[in-house]
Amino acid sequence: MASKKQLNPEQEQYQQLAKKHEKKRPVLMNCVRAFLVGGLICVIGQGISIFFYTFFDFTEKTAGNPTVAVLILISTLLTGFGVYDRFAQFSGAGTAVPVTGFANSIASAAIEHRTEGYVLGVGGNMFKLAGSVIVFGTVAAFFVAIIKTIIQGGF
Repeated sequence: MASKKQLNPEQEQYQQLAKKHEKKRPVLMNCVRAFLVGGLICVIGQGISIFFYTFFDFTEKTAGNPTVAVLILISTLLTGFGVYDRFAQFSGAGTAVPVTGFANSIASAAIEHRTEGYVLGVGGNMFKLAGSVIVFGTVAAFFVAIIKTIIQGGF
């Protein structure tokens, strides 16, 4: 059984003082903001999708690809202008979950490393954060497909 590390009296006193002055996090308000902003992004995406199949020759199924492309373009532009980061600061995880958060992570890494050159700076560092998302998404999709195939008896 592991024992807790014993703190000397000064460290314990400091921990109590730090805990007393620690700012309380508004967890409920953060969750509400994330829910509302993430939902707003999804509503905007739905509006773009409706626009595509209303005014162009798309069906409800095929309007998804250009909708995602437009959302990625909008979030990349907002990242470049510095607006997306302020928006994300307010809403927290609400902007990180949709595809716009993924585009923001790639664009902000590219902007941050542009002074190192296009190949070693932008190209080499752009997918460092997003690379793990791509890898784990691909692996998860593979296992979901295997499980679906086994359940449906596709062998």
